[in-house]
Amino acid sequence: MADTAKPKGGTARGSASRRRGRKDTGLGNEKPETLLDYYRQMLFVRRFEERTGQAYTQARIGGYCHLNLGEEATVVGLMTALQERDYLFTNYRDHGYAIGKGMDPKRVMAELYGRADGVSKGWGGSMHMYDTETRMLGGYGIVGGQLPLATGAALAVTYRGGDEVVMCQMGDGTTNIGAWHESLNIAKLWNLPIVFVVINNFTGMGTTVDMSSAEPELHKRGSAFRIEGERVDGRDVLAVRDTATRLVERAREEQTPFLLEAWSYRQKGHSVVDPAKYRTDEQRDEARSEENDPVAIFDERLTKAGILTDDLREEIAASVKAEVTEAADFAENSPKPDVSTLFDYTYATPVPNESRRMPADPVFAE
Repeated sequence: MADTAKPKGGTARGSASRRRGRKDTGLGNEKPETLLDYYRQMLFVRRFEERTGQAYTQARIGGYCHLNLGEEATVVGLMTALQERDYLFTNYRDHGYAIGKGMDPKRVMAELYGRADGVSKGWGGSMHMYDTETRMLGGYGIVGGQLPLATGAALAVTYRGGDEVVMCQMGDGTTNIGAWHESLNIAKLWNLPIVFVVINNFTGMGTTVDMSSAEPELHKRGSAFRIEGERVDGRDVLAVRDTATRLVERAREEQTPFLLEAWSYRQKGHSVVDPAKYRTDEQRDEARSEENDPVAIFDERLTKAGILTDDLREEIAASVKAEVTEAADFAENSPKPDVSTLFDYTYATPVPNESRRMPADPVFAE
């Protein structure tokens, strides 16, 4: 089992060791245009999520809303590792992954706004991005709800004799629920081509991993099912890309599941409305420091290598800002779903006696 870093919970006590443990993969033979593309993608996720948070405070977005702030390198690295034909299942922190898998940012933002031009026609919202064309088969609002479905999709791939791989993303808290054990067990038992990815930001909602997991090194938790696991520094887009690519291709070739733990810092609370008062000031500063900011880290590396100049940085920033503004304007001008469509997608096919009663309708017909 590879172990590229050794986080010991989300406290400031371990921050120095985590910084020392971050391995520099080097830029090596990487093409400058590829590195700049990664940088732009990461910056886009950052600005998109910041605009999402702003829209939420303005009541343009309702319901639950969870952001990828601090997770940008992990998002880009994981999505780069997938082929277009591969499938993706995520939890409710899904905006960046949806965009990275190929969804139109304008339609993603429209879905956040609950508008008809959204990827789920405005009825899904923040936690339920879904698009069969890009094979992003859902964000899921129930903790761990995606695991059995992703495992079933991997079974379908083997049943049809395909060579696709399923990636199933989740948070650290998901590793303590029943569906985790059931899904990993059957994935190994039936040798399914799936990569389970745990995003470890040290805090499941408001409880630290150390306080909730008897084995806090989450990449080891597949060992009970003889599933090989690895840990990677989620602040390093190249390390995430390389590790995830290797595991995805091994799952494809060997037809067996793998487990990847990517660790990084959650810059904000669990959701947009969470003030994260369970964190100390020191922990909050650590999570938001430039030393742990994936975008700042990559910016510094590219700058030192002479790849990212001041002019180029400004050009990319302006381009990203314009595209995010365009997405927000598109969402603002998209129509709201007609109330008559409320029950259109409750079932995939017509169901006898399906209730289509609106809240103001009488319980029994007169």
